[in-house]
Amino acid sequence: MIARSALSRANPRPTTLLSGALAASLAAAAAKNQATARPGRLPCMLPAHHRHRYRMLSTTTTAATLPRLPILEAVAAHDPASTAVVHALSGRRFTYGELLGDVIRARERLREAVGGKPLASERVAFMIENSYDYVVMFLAILAARAIAVPLSPPFPVPELQYILDQSAASVLVASPKFAAKAAEVLATDLKQKPVYFELPKHTGGGATEAVALADEDVSGAGLMLYTSGTTNRPKGVLLPEEVLTAQCRSLHQAWQYSSADHLLHVLPLHHIHGTVNAVLTPLFAGSSIEFMFPFNAEAVWKRFAAPFLPTNGTNSTTTPPVTFFTVVPTVYSRLLASHKALSPAMQAATREALAPRHLRVNISGSAALPTPVKAAWAALSGGNVLLERYGMTEVGMALSCGLAFADRVDASVGWPLPSVEARLVDMDTGAVIEPGSDVDAHGRERPGEIQLRGPTVFREYWRNPDATAKEFVNDDGDGRGKWFKTGDVAVRRPVDTAGHNSATTQHQSWARGPMYFILGRKTADIIKTGGEKVSALEVERELLSLPEVAEAAVVAVPSGSWGQKVGAVVILDQEHATRWTPLEMRRALKSRLAAYKIPQVMKIVDHIPRNAMGKINKKQLVKAVFVDETSGDEL
Repeated sequence: MIARSALSRANPRPTTLLSGALAASLAAAAAKNQATARPGRLPCMLPAHHRHRYRMLSTTTTAATLPRLPILEAVAAHDPASTAVVHALSGRRFTYGELLGDVIRARERLREAVGGKPLASERVAFMIENSYDYVVMFLAILAARAIAVPLSPPFPVPELQYILDQSAASVLVASPKFAAKAAEVLATDLKQKPVYFELPKHTGGGATEAVALADEDVSGAGLMLYTSGTTNRPKGVLLPEEVLTAQCRSLHQAWQYSSADHLLHVLPLHHIHGTVNAVLTPLFAGSSIEFMFPFNAEAVWKRFAAPFLPTNGTNSTTTPPVTFFTVVPTVYSRLLASHKALSPAMQAATREALAPRHLRVNISGSAALPTPVKAAWAALSGGNVLLERYGMTEVGMALSCGLAFADRVDASVGWPLPSVEARLVDMDTGAVIEPGSDVDAHGRERPGEIQLRGPTVFREYWRNPDATAKEFVNDDGDGRGKWFKTGDVAVRRPVDTAGHNSATTQHQSWARGPMYFILGRKTADIIKTGGEKVSALEVERELLSLPEVAEAAVVAVPSGSWGQKVGAVVILDQEHATRWTPLEMRRALKSRLAAYKIPQVMKIVDHIPRNAMGKINKKQLVKAVFVDETSGDEL
């Protein structure tokens, strides 16, 4: 373990430019605070009425300063007494006032670990549980101008080895909980052995600390996330600090995070959803983040219910209501499935907790949301409609429905978010589908690949220039940058009831015009059968609306006659069906889908594999379930 940082041994007073009155207050308070400071902590040097102002003063660079990164500026500007992070299991709370001091100490440990060498643009991998420690380490890496590479502890050792090798990580940090896993990875045949150190666990309860922000070079800071690798080996997606800031500001404006928000966090932290949507943006806004991971339906229901469970007719808890919840569709499905098993008192309390007057916004993303799940959640919550959005590792969040309930349209992901430019490009001709020409001469909608650009788009695939070049197209000479090809296909469609509501007019001018409807991945979800194109997501939505179906995946099955056949992999809902034939499936879908969209082959299974974000690798699923071209039940 690294010895106590040099910062904790040095004179903690930064060189500052202070007014006379403020300097006098500093001198008067210094002795008292020096005496009461905890060992190893930068003592609080100002009385409370000056503390907040001091933290934002311009300073020269000293050992007790942090760079003026936008995220650190935002943290420094929040009420130091407000809660930044809560651990649901232990109840430990950590304030914004203690956060930056802990970030400084973690950054100094990083510097000590590499012998004081510059860390700008170096990759720092870290394996830390969902906790305050994760937040501290993440911000410390940014403050060191390095690139944060979060690792998923459940990953097998060979996969972690691949990420360390591909990123050429200089440092590996682990919490005590995952020190043994880190040792396993370090024992492999790594191309470059990273420096290793263990980050001690923070226990909270520290006093507010005076931390200065300095105007210094911040280039090199960033985040690197690895794609899910559904087609090839995972690629490292480099998101420089300015891209992260743009993503956070876009979401902050669109979803209106605030210091009054209390976000319940049940997501993994090696994906864009868990890191940007549910950590960085709340920190920008001064929200409270409560970590509860891994997801457990019963525990989540208990947490939602806690503020509303009566004791002798009165609420005796000080637990704040959850106001912000952003998860994947499978989480909502599991919550709905388990709700009926709750006691009557718990059911009543959770219904109250989910009501719009308490749960300000509930968001679903990272996979398609089945319409029945959306309807069931709205019914349970007294009309709290799930907000759908679209994003990916390379671009953060790109499209979103609006906050007004009328702007949360079934199967739609809304409009381009603030600062995001979006367009549709015809997959056959390569022509841009201009707004207003979304329907062809025969009245059929024109599907196109979503292409995006703007300050929220990633810089590059790490050490993979060919893949980077392949995924961008020229800017057509307008000088506003290249377009990123998402590989996702959508149509645009005007919705009469959406895009002109009072909430939209007052706060969400971006949420106007035709809405985007995702058809699926170009390579996995657009099935070309007999000259027709079928959206797998559309067929899945209809299958999932049937009472017999609990889960479904629609895939492209190779066919010598049709090119591809529409195949369905189904898990039955045992309450409604213990067996279900292909003919019964076809009859059930006959009034819902055109004949060419109805699955030609079907397999009943007990389990459909998904990754941590609920996504299915459909190419692997086809190989596993449909063994050859004619496998399955032919119709």
